[in-house]
Amino acid sequence: MTDFRPVLFILGLFLSALAVAMMVPALVDAAIGHDDWRVFALSGAATLFVGVALATGFRGDAMRLDLRQGFVLTAATWIVLSAFSALPFVFSDITLSYVDAYFEAVSGLTTTGATVLVGLESMPPGILLWRSILQFIGGAGIIVMAIAVLPFLRVGGMQLFRAESSEKSDKVLPRLSSVAAATVAVYVGLTALCAILYGVAGMSGFDAVTHAMTTVSTAGFANYDSSFAWFQNPAIEWIAILFMLIGGCPMVVFILLARGHFRPLWSDSQIRAFLAIVLLASLAMTLWLHATRDVEFGIALRLALFNVTSVTTTTGYASADYGTWGGFAMVGFVLLMCVGGCTGSTTGAIKVFRLQILARLIGAQLRRQMQPHGVFPMHYMGQHVHDDVQASVMAFFAVYIVSLASLTLVLAALGYDLVTAFSGAASILSNHGPGLGDIIGPSGNFQSLSDAAKWVLCFGMFLGRLEIFTLLMLFSVRLWRG
Repeated sequence: MTDFRPVLFILGLFLSALAVAMMVPALVDAAIGHDDWRVFALSGAATLFVGVALATGFRGDAMRLDLRQGFVLTAATWIVLSAFSALPFVFSDITLSYVDAYFEAVSGLTTTGATVLVGLESMPPGILLWRSILQFIGGAGIIVMAIAVLPFLRVGGMQLFRAESSEKSDKVLPRLSSVAAATVAVYVGLTALCAILYGVAGMSGFDAVTHAMTTVSTAGFANYDSSFAWFQNPAIEWIAILFMLIGGCPMVVFILLARGHFRPLWSDSQIRAFLAIVLLASLAMTLWLHATRDVEFGIALRLALFNVTSVTTTTGYASADYGTWGGFAMVGFVLLMCVGGCTGSTTGAIKVFRLQILARLIGAQLRRQMQPHGVFPMHYMGQHVHDDVQASVMAFFAVYIVSLASLTLVLAALGYDLVTAFSGAASILSNHGPGLGDIIGPSGNFQSLSDAAKWVLCFGMFLGRLEIFTLLMLFSVRLWRG
């Protein structure tokens, strides 16, 4: 029988940390005299009580996780933390239903950026700060999960990035825990730098801090219904472009930069491919806007680069309603939603390395057609790509397509049109946020969707954030039979 004590103990620690985080917006609201500070204080107290009870009640001498416990802990962490993170939304002055509150919390922690809130400009600062804190926490959790957890679980080809077995650049520090700690430190430093630059460019101090937390985490919550279009400030948009691109790169590379090693920044094939996709798509979108919408070239370039970067990195910011840019743009943005950034970044979606592996697999298959008896070993960034990695990547692609089709069918069955159903499924599964169309497009949000649709989308956000297999494995009878 599976021993869940280590899982419950670690969950207790995470809940206790979440309770401490709730004190930050409580202090902010208390400082300005807003009554919502009590909501955060009571929510934090309840969360801390449960967290301490789990941590003390299930503490053991030797806490080691096996594969089954690893799958359970990874999924349970996101699901349970979202449940407690929703409490301030339920009891604050904005009075959301628990379904809406849970949706907002899931969207925050998974760095999806889809929202059910309207009138963000008039929201209490504590609520706005809490949304940003959730995405900041989620971004850090995603990085650690990509470095430490998913390679251990051998999900979707991630075993290629096992730091403890690599002698290449991804083994930056001697211990895996040190790599994770250093990566989070770099993540915090980049967020602080982003906030400073936002402030210099003209944001208020509060906006600079909250938007920095949702930029480096490629998460996308903004303090205004119109997102970055609110600022009407090109300097702010260029800063956002830079830090969204940074958020789409492996955080491990920035540890190397901090230690004086600059070569990996341009020698990493993932980064080169990622930047090439963004730049080529931005150029195509710029020419499209200039030719068909008569937008001046310089403005078209900034609009295209900002929104293409936001969509490709699954951030979800918008500086314009790109849903009105025409059919070419809409199809292009849906495809870009599914790309994502590099492994070890804060982005969602498929990830560039899987696209590179798929391209190599297709090339190898074409060569086999011409040379049936040939042997074509595959390498990626200096590592031999074993058959299990190739199979994992192919399986991930297959299940991703099936999941996208299934979510689209369910949303269509709930009464939504094709554009809303398909773009909603694609954006949620990729943890991007806004979809396309009048309802959930860049100028809309998810508030008007039914409760059933929101529960489906919550499942889709978890599915995308946990790289699909981590969640689906919990439904496997063979996993529980051993």
